[in-house]
Amino acid sequence: MLLALASITASAAREFTDDAGRKVSLPDRVTRVYAAGPPASVLVFALAPDTLVGWTRGFREDEAKWVPEKYAKLPELGRLTGRGNTANPEIILQAKPDLIVDMGSTNATFASLADRVQQQTGIPYILLDGRLETTPQQIEKLARALGVEARGRELSDYAKKLIDGLQAKIATVPADKRPEVYYARGPQGLTTGMKGSINVEMIEFLGAKNVAAGQTGGLTNVGLEQVVLWDPPVIVTNDPNFYREVWKLPVWNSVTAVRKKRVYLSPHLPFGWFDYPPGANRIIGLLWLSEILYPDLFRHDLRKEVTTFYRLFYHQEPSAQQLDALLGEAGVGPR
Repeated sequence: MLLALASITASAAREFTDDAGRKVSLPDRVTRVYAAGPPASVLVFALAPDTLVGWTRGFREDEAKWVPEKYAKLPELGRLTGRGNTANPEIILQAKPDLIVDMGSTNATFASLADRVQQQTGIPYILLDGRLETTPQQIEKLARALGVEARGRELSDYAKKLIDGLQAKIATVPADKRPEVYYARGPQGLTTGMKGSINVEMIEFLGAKNVAAGQTGGLTNVGLEQVVLWDPPVIVTNDPNFYREVWKLPVWNSVTAVRKKRVYLSPHLPFGWFDYPPGANRIIGLLWLSEILYPDLFRHDLRKEVTTFYRLFYHQEPSAQQLDALLGEAGVGPR
């Protein structure tokens, strides 16, 4: 009898090779997914929201209004990967998922974590490449794992068309005409991303120059003196506190971007458009940032684009009042 059951289970399973090269046996039908980190949460939600068993961080009140209520009320389960990991195998087992998904780096450290958690829980765990340039492929690959291929093609086609359109136009801009950008993260604006950091991918993806790209790595803290030396003509931040305070501090006024009022705040509802999390939520941010970096090259109908993106990826179109608040927030310009 046990052999017969084992045979049935084996025939029902699908073999899946993740982006770390791990071969993982998936159930024939995936109905409950635990996302190990925020980028995976966003994409599982976009592709198959009813399979998501919870969020890595619960929605705050201002975030919850941007997605259908039943999804906003999903429980907070914590995260397995990245800064501030709070989940553990016991929490995962209590949620009873039949698949664990993570997106981001696929290096040996994360592959080892995936192997260990899979062994401890007995739940298949797949690891997907989270680089921005692979977004259309990520969407289709996760869609195959979830068994929602048609939905995956719809979102992948949308992402590819948007990305290809931007890159074709940017390719016409000579290298010496491309802007230099500093990413100011955190309330002091003194955390930034070095070359290769997933947190500043959008800058390089749009052909601009990250002033902190002299060194390779992830996020790093820098001194204000260094920022003054870099003297970026454009600053992008994801922190409303920094955006509000930067104009009040005389030392920042020595930076060209501040003097020329070219400091921009990334929209952040329900997910960040620039960085947090570094997932598929950044697709709409590419449109926003392309206008900031190349104001003579791009002029998008952002209200229309945001409505389309939010309907496709977040399952709810924003109201006119929400669009006013999102796009009208100080710093989101140029407008």
